[in-house]
Amino acid sequence: MTHPVLVRLATSRAVLRVAPHVLPRWDLFVHRLTGGRLLPSRIALDTIVLSTTGHRSGAPRSTPLAAHRAADGTWLVVGSNFGRSRHPAWSTNLLLRPHATVTAEGRSWQVTARLLTAREKERQRDRVLLAVPFYDAYAARSGRDIRVFCLTPVTAPPAGRPARA
Repeated sequence: MTHPVLVRLATSRAVLRVAPHVLPRWDLFVHRLTGGRLLPSRIALDTIVLSTTGHRSGAPRSTPLAAHRAADGTWLVVGSNFGRSRHPAWSTNLLLRPHATVTAEGRSWQVTARLLTAREKERQRDRVLLAVPFYDAYAARSGRDIRVFCLTPVTAPPAGRPARA
């Protein structure tokens, strides 16, 4: 369960103005500095680094994302984009090129992404809220249908930390 103070902070105007510009850069800096072992955002949320291929440039793009890993090894990622009105670029990249890489806790997995339907999103609501506890506030603020993806490892992930329920 996410602490109510974190939820209030994450949905405040000041944080929503600054966080999209600062948090991803800080996470990636620390992630690279520690060889993929640390992500500062993991203090508050389960976080991965998703590496996609830019849909226009073809260049690799890496983005830290809140995610929920299920017992079956799949990850659920939410394109909330901090409640902004536009879909995040990584979600468009996945729509057009669904093969990506997930890095978490110093390990990497090749994954295939699949956009969840509205019905699947509703069935997976508990997981969506585990990934992004402020989903409802971000959805209301954004005014758009937030994309949610299931990332399935191409090969079985190595044994590791059990998934949080």
